[in-house]
Amino acid sequence: MRELSGLTALVTGASRGIGVHIARALAREKMQLALAARSTAELNALAAELSRQGVRAQAFVADVAAPESAAELVERVGRELGPVDLLVNNAGIEQASAFHETPIADLERTIAINLVAPMRLSRLVLPGMLERRRGHVVCIASLAGKFGPAFQVAYGASKAGLIEFSHALRSEYLGTGVSASVVCPGFIREAGMYQRTLERTAGARPSPLLGTSTPQAVAKAVVRVVKRDLAEVAVSPGPSRLTFAFGQLFPNLAVRVARSLTNDVFRKDAESRRREAGRQ
Repeated sequence: MRELSGLTALVTGASRGIGVHIARALAREKMQLALAARSTAELNALAAELSRQGVRAQAFVADVAAPESAAELVERVGRELGPVDLLVNNAGIEQASAFHETPIADLERTIAINLVAPMRLSRLVLPGMLERRRGHVVCIASLAGKFGPAFQVAYGASKAGLIEFSHALRSEYLGTGVSASVVCPGFIREAGMYQRTLERTAGARPSPLLGTSTPQAVAKAVVRVVKRDLAEVAVSPGPSRLTFAFGQLFPNLAVRVARSLTNDVFRKDAESRRREAGRQ
């Protein structure tokens, strides 16, 4: 979809972090915005901010992981703003712990929110997109889905599933006017999981080879994959891209390399979370 003005976008996880920047980027494209999350105050503030810019933006409080809430969300957006032309599956949760210590409920919750919820929402909007022969689904995954970081087993697995879901969706509906893309951020400063990790661990950082990027860069990537109909974009500095390309060619060695580059920061994050849980 090269021209986005006047079309309707549904952005999940829009109340904070990367989601806010995605909403702002789509507002600059003059899209109508359905902003979905569980945080009423933050959603209303963002909707008001974007409305002042002359964009039609509306807050929809919803828990996208709940089947009934997801279905009601899509129905309400269609009724109050119009059918969804662009779905941005951005809502997600982080998870860092030693796998053998992770409660089963936490594993299931991570997969439910990070993978099942985007699949469910996509399933709900696709029939209308196919009928109109116009639509795009963008999934915000992670480079963690490319190399399976230690101490983030469920998170990495959920993002790997989201990447392949997007690829499969794109393949299945090729030539219908409906497409799918996946954006894979690396370490994003100023917002999101990495920023919260820095705050929890007093600044523990991954190898400089991996570098960091910004939430604004992720938002720009979302617009780019839709307007250019790209299958996948990684949002990370050059050296890290070479690292992951290397991993595709030499997966056995790549596991060791990835561990050496990221193990310290994720281990410290897991230890910090364990201490926090112990104090509760």
